[in-house]
Amino acid sequence: MLRKAYLEITNVCNLHCSFCPGTRREPKFLTTEEFKTLASKLRGHTDYLYFHLMGEPLLHPKLQELLEIAAALEFRVMITTNGTLLKQRGEILLSSRALHKVNLSLQSFEANEQGELHAYLGACTDFAKRAAASGILCEFRLWNQGGLENLNGEILSFLAEAFPQPWEKSRNGSRLSEKIWLDPGERFHWPDLELDELRSAGFCYGLRDQIGVLCDGTVVPCCLDHEGDIPLGNLFAQELQEILDGPRAKAIYEGFSRRKVSEPLCRRCGYAERFSKRG
Repeated sequence: MLRKAYLEITNVCNLHCSFCPGTRREPKFLTTEEFKTLASKLRGHTDYLYFHLMGEPLLHPKLQELLEIAAALEFRVMITTNGTLLKQRGEILLSSRALHKVNLSLQSFEANEQGELHAYLGACTDFAKRAAASGILCEFRLWNQGGLENLNGEILSFLAEAFPQPWEKSRNGSRLSEKIWLDPGERFHWPDLELDELRSAGFCYGLRDQIGVLCDGTVVPCCLDHEGDIPLGNLFAQELQEILDGPRAKAIYEGFSRRKVSEPLCRRCGYAERFSKRG
């Protein structure tokens, strides 16, 4: 049983963040039928479905219908968004029976030229308060330490006004209010086959607690394979268990069990460095 699956409902985004590699794949939005096919094949393998890998999920014109399908399939849905479309699309999220958590990537503001900071933060904090009142978890992310953190002081001051301190500290951040968290983190380098190798030994949770499914149905080991450089199979044509039992998936899983990094892309993953720092 996987802890989560990333199902990319679109690879299109309305921003161009400097920390995000984007994708060279053909722009695509899953149709409702395509989503139902893929989500149905994930049912029984996980309870948690992320509407994300690349792209901004709030851009999807059929977002409400996709959430309804997910609810019918008894998934708990997680959304990661840059937050710029909450005023237009927030009501769809708040009315969903399936939505469990929303991650708001506040670091996206400094990575773009996108208007007035306080108006943006106000929309994010107002949404978080309404979501929490509806039982939906919210997490403000500031994954920008080591670059793009010039506005963090102003952002934190705004959050302190919206959610008066003291905040309850935890290992991974702070609890600002009931069901609302702040998660700071370091900026990381996305895996890229053109980069130098970072490691040949180590561990990763790819295929162990998560998989990714790109919007063309390609199954990849984790949410960072943004170009589908490690295609394990296609969920439109195959069942997930067949894909997970395939030789490439098995080699990746067994390799990490022995702390061996078998895939060239995984050897170039900056995010995985976090695991070695913890250990």
